[in-house]
Amino acid sequence: MQKTILLALSGGVDSSVAALLLKKQGYNVIAVFMKNFSDTKNPLTMECNYVEEKKMAQKMAAILNIPLIIMDLEKEYKRDIIKLMYNSYSKGLTPNPDILCNKIIKFPFLWKKAKSLKADFIATGHYARIKKTKLSYELLEGKDKTKDQSYFLSQLTQDDLSHTIFPLGELKKSEVRKIAKENKFPNHSKKSTSGICFIGKVNMKSFLEKKIKNKKGAILDENNNLIGRHPGIMYYTIGQRIGNRIGMEITNKINKKLYVAEKKKPNTIIAVPKDSPLLKKQIIKIKKLHLINPKEAIS
Repeated sequence: MQKTILLALSGGVDSSVAALLLKKQGYNVIAVFMKNFSDTKNPLTMECNYVEEKKMAQKMAAILNIPLIIMDLEKEYKRDIIKLMYNSYSKGLTPNPDILCNKIIKFPFLWKKAKSLKADFIATGHYARIKKTKLSYELLEGKDKTKDQSYFLSQLTQDDLSHTIFPLGELKKSEVRKIAKENKFPNHSKKSTSGICFIGKVNMKSFLEKKIKNKKGAILDENNNLIGRHPGIMYYTIGQRIGNRIGMEITNKINKKLYVAEKKKPNTIIAVPKDSPLLKKQIIKIKKLHLINPKEAIS
């Protein structure tokens, strides 16, 4: 009996090729386009980015002759991802919204929709692999080490993995583009998306300033000398290179590249050269450890 699979189709080359491969494997493929964020606009057309992506998804669905469903999850995305992201940054943390998005939005809502359609599986164009063992399902990195996305899937659960397929896990990006070109896909050379999940590439400081007010503080070197001022420690992350280009005011002449080594409360940044021992931590504290396959022993 033919199995039905619900595929997240973004309009990009990866999900398009994933749909093609699944069809060739005999699946009944149903595509879904997720509208999660409509605030980001193309600087040239001033059209919401998601509109351009939706048009390409519709075009690819027509080419592949598969049905396409549009899911509007913007309310949930802003409530559960964006709000939490702002809250974390305001506390001086650097969250990864892509990980949270996959955990809370993309995979749960895909599976919920799949069940309503009586589909057997869900699929995405992620570069990752799933291996079934006697005890559990394992999440493995994709064959293409330069495009591996298993890190962004690190909060998925056994239940998630049990009904998910990653068709591109054994392929390299170059192979995916080649397949798309051979099949005359209009997006075969389309640039890969970057930045925040469903939002795209944005100036992070400008994005955060929409909700988080500036709070000026000092930038000190490793000898506690004042070398500049910053608009708020929440806008920066450990390891980031400092400079005027990211909204800082460097008052002392610096002859070498300096990086954020520490964000000291209440509002001070310590910046050091890349060879400084302050950038080489010996102890890392892990909070809220998530085990994808908890039944397997930790060695």
